[in-house]
Amino acid sequence: MDAYSALCARLRREPKHWLVTGCAGFIGSNLLETLLLLDQDVTGLDNFSTGHRRNLDQVLAAVGTQRWGHFRLLEADLRSPDECHGACADVDFILHQAALGSVPRSLADPVATNDHNVCGFLNLLTAARDANVRRVVYASSSSVYGDQPTLPKIEQSTGHPLSPYAASKAANELYAAAFAHAYGLQCIGLRYFNVFGPRQDPEGPYAAVIPRWVRALIRDETIRIHGDGSASRDFCYVANAVQANLLAATAPDEAANHVYNIAVGERTTLTQLLNAIRSLLTAHYPHAATPTVEYTVPRPGDIPHSCADVSKAAAMLGYVPTHRLSDGLRTALDWYVDNLDGHE
Repeated sequence: MDAYSALCARLRREPKHWLVTGCAGFIGSNLLETLLLLDQDVTGLDNFSTGHRRNLDQVLAAVGTQRWGHFRLLEADLRSPDECHGACADVDFILHQAALGSVPRSLADPVATNDHNVCGFLNLLTAARDANVRRVVYASSSSVYGDQPTLPKIEQSTGHPLSPYAASKAANELYAAAFAHAYGLQCIGLRYFNVFGPRQDPEGPYAAVIPRWVRALIRDETIRIHGDGSASRDFCYVANAVQANLLAATAPDEAANHVYNIAVGERTTLTQLLNAIRSLLTAHYPHAATPTVEYTVPRPGDIPHSCADVSKAAAMLGYVPTHRLSDGLRTALDWYVDNLDGHE
């Protein structure tokens, strides 16, 4: 039995109390669903600045009313120290997903990014320390590699942050290390690489590329590519990120107070990504076979190429990604069709 399957079996036998921040967001709602299906007790915190109540409705539909009874929702804000302390009471593990994401958003409003991502995280760490939480697992980002050109990315070699968002995630890693040293609070950072899947928001100027392109293809709208299509990313299906969070929370003590790449370890160019999505959707939407593509200038703060070495997570957490890009796209297809076509 692999490490994650063994963990799931153990959690069903020995339920824990989890706090999921950003529980109404993309990754947070997927974590919430998995934990409830494993019969865990979950407190969720969200201020709904970027999360959606419809995501919680979908979790309820997936888990059923009996399991939903093990969930407590706090509509609260990490920028409030008192609300953080209330959320952490009697919690075993924290899975911290709440943040203002997006490099372009951070360039437009760096102060808001800092308030949410740095000040909010500091409040959460302080509350976790005071509540004697066993471990804090927090979402970091591949953006912390900045201008470091080497591929694949390895945890010990980072460059200069290229955006306020990247700086906020680098600051999270510094604060986590400081709290581990000063107070003995166990922390693990997960450097996500381009996570995608159901409930990822396609709306607005800061939407991630996969849901934005899927919706555009379904609706026969223009596809916009920043650059010439040669930029590459390591796309990671959300089930991989969920697995990593649960493994990180429960890994042996020697795995704590580290950061880990969470990805697949494969590079996909934007052109290859578009072709993969187009091929997947054509059976449902024949017009997706011949989209209109518009190339624009690269976005400030974006890195040209990204690919992760996940060997550290494999060795210390037991992390083995279950979904490559094509697997994840196929798995998410029904959700994309049901939720991104714009028809009631």
